[in-house]
Amino acid sequence: MAEASAYKDYLAGLAAGIATVVVGHPFDTVKVKLQKHNTEAHGIKYKNALHCTSRILKNEGVKGLYRGATSSFVGMAVEGTLYFGIYSQTKQSLQGEVRNSRPQIQVIIPAAAYAGAIISFVLCPSELVKCRMQVQGTDSLVSKYDRYSSPLDCAVKTVKTEGIKSLFRGGFATFLRESIGNSAFFCTYEYSRYYLRSQLNSISSGHSDLPNAFSDIGIGIISGGLGGVAFWSTVLPLDVAKTVIQTSSDASRNPFQILSSIYRIAGFRGCYAGLNPTLARAFPANAAAIVAWEFSAKMLGIKRD
Repeated sequence: MAEASAYKDYLAGLAAGIATVVVGHPFDTVKVKLQKHNTEAHGIKYKNALHCTSRILKNEGVKGLYRGATSSFVGMAVEGTLYFGIYSQTKQSLQGEVRNSRPQIQVIIPAAAYAGAIISFVLCPSELVKCRMQVQGTDSLVSKYDRYSSPLDCAVKTVKTEGIKSLFRGGFATFLRESIGNSAFFCTYEYSRYYLRSQLNSISSGHSDLPNAFSDIGIGIISGGLGGVAFWSTVLPLDVAKTVIQTSSDASRNPFQILSSIYRIAGFRGCYAGLNPTLARAFPANAAAIVAWEFSAKMLGIKRD
């Protein structure tokens, strides 16, 4: 029975992935530009996230904020499908037949880390294309003749000039980011969701007419948003290293060497380049993902703890 309905977990994950891109991609574009340009010894520098955003809007318009969104949609659709699907299925497997309403950290962390490890292999190529598309905006120092006309053009040129293995540049950094970050995300999400539901149940005791749909959305927004903030607060330096590795063909592939180099150039602040737009994106994007995930799961008849 569980195997027959497993596809529903993946469909709900697909909805979550799409919602994440729609809400979060503009913030991600600003983050990537800051990580690329503000960690280099020479080149374009942005004062802050607002300055970067205004430059993009002035030179490219709103479409500049969605540069690379095509590959991001593909990547996030696949990621969301696998991410939430694998997490849900692994969590159920670890729990067995026993269902406990209280979150179990010994179940959450391995399920989340495993899901993160698996999706890192899908994310790496799609994020490489996305990042290279994002940094080649009109502020880029790249010649217009070397620009990519589409995500497919970017992928083809990357393989042609650097080999097929180049699509997995930054793979180790992505693996670490997803395994560690997703553990932080789901722990924060599950525990905050449990706490909020407990508080709401105690308040609404004896008031069955309370709008459950609105309370579910509210809890999803808060728990998902907090989970997103926990994810990026924990692993942003690894993401900075990944961006540098993927957008600089001559950079080391060791994220720790990259971070050491960034620290010498830009200090601790450089290791957290793009922090403001990342956190600004983390809350609404992950809130949208969780609301879409939980709503889709409910519509598909998936019972949660």
